Amino acid sequence: MRVTPLRYTVKIGTQRDTLTDGELARGEGFEENEQATYQADSVVSLVKYDLLGKVAEASELTRKTTASILGQIEPAIFAQFKTNPEHFIAEASRVIAEQKASMVIERLTYDEIDGRHSVNIFTAAQTGQDFSRATAKLNRHIFDYAITDSQVEREFVKELDTSSEVVVYAKLPRGFLIPTPVGDYNPDWAISFKSGSVRHIYFVAETKGSMSSMKLREIEKTKIECARKFFDEISRSITRDRVKYDVVTDYAKLMDLVNPAA
Repeated sequence: MRVTPLRYTVKIGTQRDTLTDGELARGEGFEENEQATYQADSVVSLVKYDLLGKVAEASELTRKTTASILGQIEPAIFAQFKTNPEHFIAEASRVIAEQKASMVIERLTYDEIDGRHSVNIFTAAQTGQDFSRATAKLNRHIFDYAITDSQVEREFVKELDTSSEVVVYAKLPRGFLIPTPVGDYNPDWAISFKSGSVRHIYFVAETKGSMSSMKLREIEKTKIECARKFFDEISRSITRDRVKYDVVTDYAKLMDLVNPAA
């Protein structure tokens, strides 16, 4: 855990001899001559920070448990609290929440329920969309277009739309959510392949520009692991048209996962 020290800038200037009301209102009454930035070794403030209470609240733990965790922090790291209390509280809360989520995921299971999504979930999600990010007319998407979030997704759409193995695919709507210990998760794509042409009839994909774990935020990796368990349970509960979920960087990676020869 690394806390950024507080810095402050001192500016030196001279006030102009004559000023109009407009110049004063715009902050143009001084001419800046020089400035210097300093790092605060410790914060002297009249504000009292409830370190234990704030971390306990953010990480949803008792004060006793939080105190036990904070008590195990090395003195050199704990000393960072004096240099930037608010950032220290935020970082400590984040690390504890991530570790707690990792422990929960190890024992996480999903159970099938009777609830179903209506087909209206697709049409309702179209309101408020940024259509400047819409693709050209498509052939295999459930709509004539798709709203993409990145160049990676735009390239992925081109490959899906011209693939002879793909029957139909959809950019999953924002209302399709998987509950996880660190917040709801919305996968990117649902893809249906021709029966017999690939290993999995249905495939749910999350497209990422890089598979490097260093480039995926911890909370995002946590949600992906939860999604794996979610779709594994779905796949075990049905005997045909098996569903597969994975993270892919491009169409070639997708085909590596679903092609029988792979």
